[in-house]
Amino acid sequence: MDRERLALFALDASRDFGRAVSEALGVSPSGHEEREFEDGEHKARSLVNVRDRDVFVVQSLYGDAEQTVNDKLCRLLFFLGALRDAAAGRVTAVVPYLCYARKDRRTKPRDPVTTRYVAKLFEAVGADRILTMDVHNLVAFENAFDRTRPEHLQATKLFVQHFADRLRGEDDLVVVSPDVGGVKRAEQFREALARALGASPGSGFMEKQRSGGVVRGEALVGDVEGRTAILIDDLISGGTTLLRAAQACKKRGAKAVHGAATHGVFSPEAEAKLDDPALDSIVVTDTVPPFRLSPRFVERKVTVLDASRMFAEAVRRMHDGGSIVELNEA
Repeated sequence: MDRERLALFALDASRDFGRAVSEALGVSPSGHEEREFEDGEHKARSLVNVRDRDVFVVQSLYGDAEQTVNDKLCRLLFFLGALRDAAAGRVTAVVPYLCYARKDRRTKPRDPVTTRYVAKLFEAVGADRILTMDVHNLVAFENAFDRTRPEHLQATKLFVQHFADRLRGEDDLVVVSPDVGGVKRAEQFREALARALGASPGSGFMEKQRSGGVVRGEALVGDVEGRTAILIDDLISGGTTLLRAAQACKKRGAKAVHGAATHGVFSPEAEAKLDDPALDSIVVTDTVPPFRLSPRFVERKVTVLDASRMFAEAVRRMHDGGSIVELNEA
């Protein structure tokens, strides 16, 4: 890796995650300045020369008490544009959690397709590549870009390592998708877990329909009786989908139920729903810190896996011309 040519920035809102990535890479974060103005406007600029360098910018796009989703997206876009204007050789947005990715198609007349609109914003400021993890719909994400190259990480190996260590020796596991749309994701995880354990977990999925924010459907397909169920998904927001799947598994005789999702967004009402005996544990990555959950609840029920090393390795491979596909293999 050419450390002189590589520059890694972490915007202030993702400073901790960016520092973890830089430490795993063995490079220092590049200096930058972010300024606020009285009317709410802002600016960010590099404090180092980026001419002809391979530049990566870390910013996870979730809303928090300090900045909204739109604030973070706007700041990232402006900074990417400033780097392009400063003659950076190549500019990559490193976005552990990509906002607006859930609205990837029209489900009602005149619906927006925000996945595509956000993609065009990245292209408008001259981003050469965007790297993210476990978008809601991979096909829609890849097809949304014309000029910017999308790169995608999967958290599968992180979850496999966690559950293989925790559940090794159990021969009565079943992997369940909380909805039909996630069956492929669940099957990839099930196959990887089977290789790690040298066993063959069962599989299942939940029926689910969502309309107007209301989730319906209670049918569970698959044998969970007397087994430990792992519910695997890309995101937890309000917690309704995960809870209803956990309750269905327990009702059908599952002896334990563990939920796993890459992005723990956890809306304000999520803790009250997820603090239910049907759900024994929750596992997420640190693409979104679980700041909306109480520390006591996190300590008792939530495990947060470190995704920064995987992002660091992806940056290394992108810089050196390595394979992201091989990195995702679990």
